[in-house]
Amino acid sequence: MTVDLIASELALDPVAQDLLFRQAHTANTFTDEPVTDDQLRAVHELIKYGPTSTNGQPARITLVRSPQARERLVAHMSPGNQAKTAAAPLVAVVTADREFHRHLPHVMPAIPGLRDALAADPDARESVAKLSATLQLAYFLIGIRAAGLAAGPMGGFDAAGLEADLFPEGDQKVLAVVNIGRPGPGAFRPRQPRLEFEQVYTTI
Repeated sequence: MTVDLIASELALDPVAQDLLFRQAHTANTFTDEPVTDDQLRAVHELIKYGPTSTNGQPARITLVRSPQARERLVAHMSPGNQAKTAAAPLVAVVTADREFHRHLPHVMPAIPGLRDALAADPDARESVAKLSATLQLAYFLIGIRAAGLAAGPMGGFDAAGLEADLFPEGDQKVLAVVNIGRPGPGAFRPRQPRLEFEQVYTTI
């Protein structure tokens, strides 16, 4: 088998590439169709193999389903994000677990001393958690698209207030709030310009 043939077999077909990348947009409105736990489980099965540092998998996803929890969440959103967060079929709060090292004996048994090393270094632990969970956030958005849904990720919120309200134990760092559902009328704004290859890539 040639290298070219291997590359061809691993490549997504153009329709799938369009779905995930070229035609995908951030959604600002959604239909009333609910998003089920089975759909979210399907998303998880797609994204759980995404790479993270030492396979630590620090991202945690809190699904805000109850009216009471939604009201508390909306109170911490910036004014421009409150209405669409209140109306979305489902909202997820994506966090980085500062205590992710507790699971390392299970997910990274090949490095038996890693949990204790990170337990003794909270600054390093938080740095690793934030970077890897941010990667997982990106996988989550692509997984939502791959499952036939649309995502509206947002960074406009009072992070300290949200963490104190929803995660009072202090073990979660909020990275993003993501509205999820089927796109509604006017969900997608016109696409804005992107940087070209020469503006992004440097060869040294």
